Amino acid sequence: MRNIYRVLASQYDPLGFLLPYTTRAKMLVRRLWEKHRDWDDPLLPQDLLQAWNSWEQELHLLPQVSLPRAYLPAEVDESSVVREVHVFSDASEQAYGAVAYLRTIDKQGQVHLSFLLARSKVAPKRLLSMPRLELCGAVAGAQLAKLLERELTLKVAKTVLWTDSTTVLAWLQSESCRFKVFVGTRVAEIQELTSPQSWRYVDSERNPADDITRGKSLQELVKPNRWSQGPPFLLQPPEKWPVLSSGVQNEDVSELRKSTFCGAIATKASAAWAEQHDTWQALLEATVQELHGAADQSSNPTAEDYRKAEGLILQRAQQESFPDEVRLLKVGKPVSSCSRLITLSPEMDSERQLICVGGRLRRAESLEPSAVHPVVLDPSHPSTRLLIQDYDSRLHHPGPERVFAEIRRSYWILRGREAVRRYQHSCPECRRWKAKPAIPKMADLPPARLRLFKPAFFSTGMDCFGPFQVKVGRRIEKRWGIIFKCLTTRGVHLDLLNTLDVDSFLMALRRFIARRGTPAELYSDQGTNFRGGERELRESFAAMSPDLQEQLAKQKISFHFNPPAAPHFGGVWEREIRSVKAALYPTVGAQPVPEEVLRTVLLEVEGILNSKPLGYVSSSLHDPDPVTPNVLLMGRLDGSLPQTVYPETALLSRRRWKHSQILANHFWSSFLRNYLPSLQIRQKWQSTQAIITEGAIVMLVDPQSPRATWPVGRVTSVNPSADGQVRSAVVRVGDKEYTRPVARLVTLPAVSADNEEDNAADKNSA
Repeated sequence: MRNIYRVLASQYDPLGFLLPYTTRAKMLVRRLWEKHRDWDDPLLPQDLLQAWNSWEQELHLLPQVSLPRAYLPAEVDESSVVREVHVFSDASEQAYGAVAYLRTIDKQGQVHLSFLLARSKVAPKRLLSMPRLELCGAVAGAQLAKLLERELTLKVAKTVLWTDSTTVLAWLQSESCRFKVFVGTRVAEIQELTSPQSWRYVDSERNPADDITRGKSLQELVKPNRWSQGPPFLLQPPEKWPVLSSGVQNEDVSELRKSTFCGAIATKASAAWAEQHDTWQALLEATVQELHGAADQSSNPTAEDYRKAEGLILQRAQQESFPDEVRLLKVGKPVSSCSRLITLSPEMDSERQLICVGGRLRRAESLEPSAVHPVVLDPSHPSTRLLIQDYDSRLHHPGPERVFAEIRRSYWILRGREAVRRYQHSCPECRRWKAKPAIPKMADLPPARLRLFKPAFFSTGMDCFGPFQVKVGRRIEKRWGIIFKCLTTRGVHLDLLNTLDVDSFLMALRRFIARRGTPAELYSDQGTNFRGGERELRESFAAMSPDLQEQLAKQKISFHFNPPAAPHFGGVWEREIRSVKAALYPTVGAQPVPEEVLRTVLLEVEGILNSKPLGYVSSSLHDPDPVTPNVLLMGRLDGSLPQTVYPETALLSRRRWKHSQILANHFWSSFLRNYLPSLQIRQKWQSTQAIITEGAIVMLVDPQSPRATWPVGRVTSVNPSADGQVRSAVVRVGDKEYTRPVARLVTLPAVSADNEEDNAADKNSA
């Protein structure tokens, strides 16, 4: 056995050209293993030993076996040829395999065939039927075709797979789930690797893969033959290729799964009588009219008529939702154990013919009968939705628990809380009173926050705050503060404004430019909501906008306005205003002070803010000083400290003009290492919300007014950001348009045009 394996393993045949010869030896090895022989057992069966010696004596013919390396003759122009791959598969009781050939058609129509690749396996030890073995051969052919498709660098027009098993062809045209596990898994694999339309039938006499299972001697492989040259019929046009006769294709029914029908037939009556009404009251009126008849319209309905109509509605709803339970309870039988009502101990009200809750509260004498035995309703029935709508409207759209508690006094809705919440989620009025804005995911940092290695205040955000009262002689006047915030280095510049007009602002801007340099871009809000000056600031900013654009354009400063009512768009400087107030109000307080005192305190607050470290401050003595805006603005950590002195090795030169550049380099290196990575984290608004779209009905949030007066409009256009999220939108309310951030918009369910006009009219009249 050991010698047989050594000789067999020494045959190096990566293309499988010798498979008709080597497969004979593999079959012998398979038969030897069935005899349970050890590796070094010298007593082998005589017939197998003789067959092996006969096979081994042919090895001297191996040098005579040759295979052309080129797929085409040298004189054929490869630029205009059409290539096809043909894969043949076959199986026997001993082995199965597949062989592939390349069929090339040149521009003259001449056909050339060449051997590509072959693979074979011996049949498994477990005895299989011939259709299953043929299917294993087809799997080998599909795997071989996929391998050539992946590894062959030539352009192939199509791949054709051939088999001589009609049963396999029938299986491949069916769904794999119809068959047993063995066949189903292999059919699924073949259908995944190849297309069922690429398989064709070839008879065994013309199938070259038959040489694998039958075997050939080396003497036969030396001569030109069907195995090395390819099947002759491929040299002919496709019209002359083998075709499976109609009606010959059959299917092995023994491999089909046993099918069992599992299903239930249920009939459900239509609830159109309830769906055609918009409200519970309309349904009740229609039912009363139905009881009276179309001819009797003169008499006015009585309370008894409405009670009968309500009972009829509930009877119809229960008959459609619980037909089996109604049938059993009417004849005095209990409901089945798998019924949805089993936990309620349902019983039939003989007077109203309605299913009611039996429950455990029969002895509660102080409760009304309707609360002890409420009527059972299905939450998915249209009439139940109308009933919930009626209670919600009469209670003026409270929370779900309030509506649920009121309904529970007379009706027991299965999964009632869920049904009430589901309705209120789609109710326009409930959404109007309780819905909150869907804030989109926090945006990436804008370019203005990442102007690295630029001068301080290259990108600046600004805003006004105040007012403050100052004493001028015996008069009390107002002054406003203005903040300029560097969006990159977090540096702060504070100043005072005498008024909120354009001239006062431009003077403050000139002072800022004289001390800090000309900024490249300015960012500002269109209105603020600071204490004491909201309306005045808003009106002043609205009047300043056109003039500011004109004045700043002359200085080559681009001016950007954030959307109205969007303080979070300028959160960088809004948060700094809070820090200014936290330091200013405890110092100055509410009493009027001289203007000089206010200006001095304001500049001291500026120095404090510019001394705040950026990022994490280490407590270790070995760590360098923290980076602050003052390092870049003043060359020291704090204005009260002496200027930083660096060794001459750090200055690179004795020329003092390089000192400022060295300080800036120290600032930016520490800025990039310690502070910038901390900006990666999204502190809030981490999840992505539903994106608002054009045409959506929204309500504009106004924190300064009651919710009942918030206007409702339609989105006319959206302003998406660079990450695809919509962060502001234009909303039309009546004949006006407003630009608002998404954080100030509450999305409402769609309403009709008439309702929208009515709402707009109500808002205008209010």
